[in-house]
Amino acid sequence: MEKLTDIELISIEATDPKPRSFANDATAILIQEDDIETPYGNMHVAIQGDRSKQAILTFHDIGLNHVTCFQGFFSFGEMQPLLRSFCVYHVNAPGQEEGALHLKPEFVYPTMDQLAEGVHCVVEHYGLKSIVGFGVGAGANILSRYELAHHDRVDSLVLVNATASQAGWIEWGYQKMNSWYLFSGQLTNFTEEYLLWHWFGKKTRWESHDLIACFQDYVKSINAQNLALFIESYLKRSDHGIVREMDPMRKVSARTIRCRSLMLVGDDSPHIDDVVEMNGRMLPEETDFIKLADCGGMPLEEQPGKVCEAFRLFLQGMGYVPSLVQQRSVAGAVHTQLQHDLETRTTPAVC
Repeated sequence: MEKLTDIELISIEATDPKPRSFANDATAILIQEDDIETPYGNMHVAIQGDRSKQAILTFHDIGLNHVTCFQGFFSFGEMQPLLRSFCVYHVNAPGQEEGALHLKPEFVYPTMDQLAEGVHCVVEHYGLKSIVGFGVGAGANILSRYELAHHDRVDSLVLVNATASQAGWIEWGYQKMNSWYLFSGQLTNFTEEYLLWHWFGKKTRWESHDLIACFQDYVKSINAQNLALFIESYLKRSDHGIVREMDPMRKVSARTIRCRSLMLVGDDSPHIDDVVEMNGRMLPEETDFIKLADCGGMPLEEQPGKVCEAFRLFLQGMGYVPSLVQQRSVAGAVHTQLQHDLETRTTPAVC
């Protein structure tokens, strides 16, 4: 048996891992930030990338803003080659941006349909001919409403944790209690726990400690009263009224989302039933549905590699970035399944 010898590791330095934070990333280059005046309040827009490129327009979920909802994903290493072909317009709901001041007491917060019209004001302001919409939660609800009202301006949609229905009784009860606390300026433990559940679900809440700790710190900086107004608006949302009409004659006039759409949800997401229900009302030939394994309610943070790969293949199916190839394999089976499903436009299995 060969005798083992001692090796002196003189060139290796041990360092502590950097804590997760929302500090500006060097790759998240914002060329400008604007406050766009609309009939429904000022909407803060952060622009990332070359404005001569095709536009991707994002909208965040309740309790989040463009930094906490999208910065991590759009700064992800594998997203950088893709972003060279696009310009990202991050839209924030009124009073939800980082460091937002209190909205005036007389300000009437816009409904979800009015927020969709606010998005149209942003699109008109920048002279965007068409957009690729990318929404999460409440943002997905708003962008899908925008497509229904302005189909000619939407090239495609990526919807994460989307819902097309009204709030159920359980959601209504929890959100009502949260908004009551928030209106009084209090951010209670109850509200914090509810927001963490809404963003991540139960499994991720108790397993991804670093990620949860980062968002727990962020919660303390939220403008409680402004968030209460956004929650109230989301709570009072109307049903989309969309239907999956299979009759060729009736399909022409049926109310439905007609652009190419990619619906994403984690298999442990608290919103999975709402997403499945909405998927059942979408046109099957125009919709791809992906359920991500080992993922809770925030796929952009929990499984950015899988989401990036799905997004790339979806865009390539639309004719964008045809020469871009996968930088590294997230998982061979996942890549094969996504490529087959997105290219043949079928409903995929769990990835």
